Amino acid sequence: MVSDEKIQKLFGGFVVRKDLSKLVKGNALVPTYVLEYLLGQYCATTDETTIEKGIETVKDILAKHYVNRSENQLVLSWIKERGHYRIIDRVTVTLNDAKGTYEATFANLGIKRVIVEADYIKNYPKLLVGGVWCIVDLEYRYEEDREYVPWIIESLKPIQIAGADLSEFIEARKQFQTDEWIDLIIQSLGFNPDALSERNKWYQLVRLIPYCENNYNLIELGPKGTGKSHIYSEFSPHGILISGGEVTLAKLFVNNSTNKIGLVGYWDVVAFDEFAGRMKQVDKTLVDVMKNYMANRSFSRGTEQLTADASIVFVGNTSKSVSYMLKHESLFMDLPGKYLDSAFVDRLHFYIPGWEVAIIRNEMFTPSYGFIVDYLAQVLKLQRSLDYSDAYRKYFELDETLSVRDKLGINKTFSGLMKIIYPHREATKEELEKLLTFSMEGRRRIKMEILHIDPTFDTVCFTYKDLETGQIKEVLTAEELKYPILTKSRLPPLPESLSASAEDIGSPRLVSSNLAISSRGRPNAREATSEHSELLQPIAESIQESIPQPSHFTIAENQTGISFRELFGPYLRGAHKITIVDPYIRKQYQIRNLVEFMQVVLDNKQEGDEISVHLITDSGEFSRSEIEDSFRLIQDDLQKVDIDFTYEFDTTGSLHARSITTDTGWKIIIDRGLDIFQRSEGGWLSLSSIDQRARYCKAFEITYVRNKTTGT
Repeated sequence: MVSDEKIQKLFGGFVVRKDLSKLVKGNALVPTYVLEYLLGQYCATTDETTIEKGIETVKDILAKHYVNRSENQLVLSWIKERGHYRIIDRVTVTLNDAKGTYEATFANLGIKRVIVEADYIKNYPKLLVGGVWCIVDLEYRYEEDREYVPWIIESLKPIQIAGADLSEFIEARKQFQTDEWIDLIIQSLGFNPDALSERNKWYQLVRLIPYCENNYNLIELGPKGTGKSHIYSEFSPHGILISGGEVTLAKLFVNNSTNKIGLVGYWDVVAFDEFAGRMKQVDKTLVDVMKNYMANRSFSRGTEQLTADASIVFVGNTSKSVSYMLKHESLFMDLPGKYLDSAFVDRLHFYIPGWEVAIIRNEMFTPSYGFIVDYLAQVLKLQRSLDYSDAYRKYFELDETLSVRDKLGINKTFSGLMKIIYPHREATKEELEKLLTFSMEGRRRIKMEILHIDPTFDTVCFTYKDLETGQIKEVLTAEELKYPILTKSRLPPLPESLSASAEDIGSPRLVSSNLAISSRGRPNAREATSEHSELLQPIAESIQESIPQPSHFTIAENQTGISFRELFGPYLRGAHKITIVDPYIRKQYQIRNLVEFMQVVLDNKQEGDEISVHLITDSGEFSRSEIEDSFRLIQDDLQKVDIDFTYEFDTTGSLHARSITTDTGWKIIIDRGLDIFQRSEGGWLSLSSIDQRARYCKAFEITYVRNKTTGT
């Protein structure tokens, strides 16, 4: 992790301690860039005394000047009684063409039709679209004319840093090692880099590309709680986040009746929140115009063609696990129906697999220093017109079968990452290869799904050639290696020419290229999946050897060599509904037993199938809320692998018998429930902490009964 002293030395005045915004926010519902703008004025130092005074100053400013919507009448009264007052509010301006005036609406203050001088519109055109957070001095002048608006703007200033010097920024970047620099960017986003894996860090960086790359089309789909939309609502005054169902053709592109340009003409990034939802009603004309804009950056106003530079981002939640999506539909299955179209999908440049992004937890936030987000946003904006995609071409060459859109997506992602990580263009061959393979993986994920949705698309090779060695390498997605059987079955047949080239290159071997997964010396992903299948075969055969039978046996005290896998595995195979009755799932080690049981359920589940597991238990003398906290964490974790875990607490006090029942007809009666192991004295350093067979058992009896009317 880069030291705070180094950050302060090289970027003094443009950095702030990242935990301070939480300390000052209180009830002020303002974006992070507003808070950090204020903190940057008073707390851009490492001196604790100055920081403490600065925090109090910012708190005082927010307390006095931020308009809380519930207190707007009080603030209006202050302005009236004092004659003028300074406020912090979100201001949106519209043109009253009948009167030839610009009129402001204050979101929290609740006043409208406030006259705005034209000079403000010339200097801050974003006031016309979506609104801007501003510091405003307002006056009150009463007149008897009923049409007169008594609120007068004395001064108006958007809350953002006046400017940034890109050359100074690039020069200071040269003083950091690559890992240090990436950690500084991650800290600037508010995260502790030590809490994130390398791939997680890079996904956070990809979220920034729309701010520094013109017309970049990004999609991120994944589970809840990963911070997908945060960066588009809190990070930059140059981006706007809108609900996926709350945009019209006129609002987004152009209103033909008023000739007013929409959001894409004013914002660098237009992000659609909650974009997923198969049943959402979508205007087909909007989709068609969107596709044209994403491909050609153009849209029409009557007979006139207009262009814009705004990047488009789509973020939404997935309802199923990766394996389910791969087996039953596609990674785009949660998109609204009219967007589930190969032509739309083909215009996307990168797919962030949200299931790989860490769910946000309190311990992931950093107390260290990072850029004031508005400063970083300004630097990224200054880079939008630059192109860094040529940086890899000295060393590597993309396969000629890749389509124009494939290459465009790869190049734009590569260029964006270069601007973020290597704005000084000083990167080694190995570092450039990392960027290239990661960029290719994000586009390959899209192309794989296009080929599944529409097999008429040409099959291509996601390979690149090392120009120094002549070696050809293929980039695979993480899903292809994790779920080889599922991904193999979804691939359309390779054309004979590509199959022949695969044979010419020779036998493959799998290797990791750190961030993206590559296979050396081949352009044929099917060989990788078949190779993986062969590795899995012995495991599958060993499981098939165990055929469950009705039985009863006793385990003696201190016996070892027993595990949930042997006790339950064969009897859970093929089940889709499992009910556990066990009153003693309350202590931490008992909850751990439950998690280990879930591992056996997962081991005996077919990839892509869904299983419901319901627990009936009793909290006893323990706090139910504490137990439920653990259960909810288990729920969130199991949802990713298609296990729907639910629970209920028996309130009758009569829950004593313990059993496990499946919808395949098996009932396992076990007198100790899942609590069959003695306490391990060695703690987490002992072998027994990771291998149940090394644990000493408590004495227990277990009976397996088959209900023939429901069993198969």
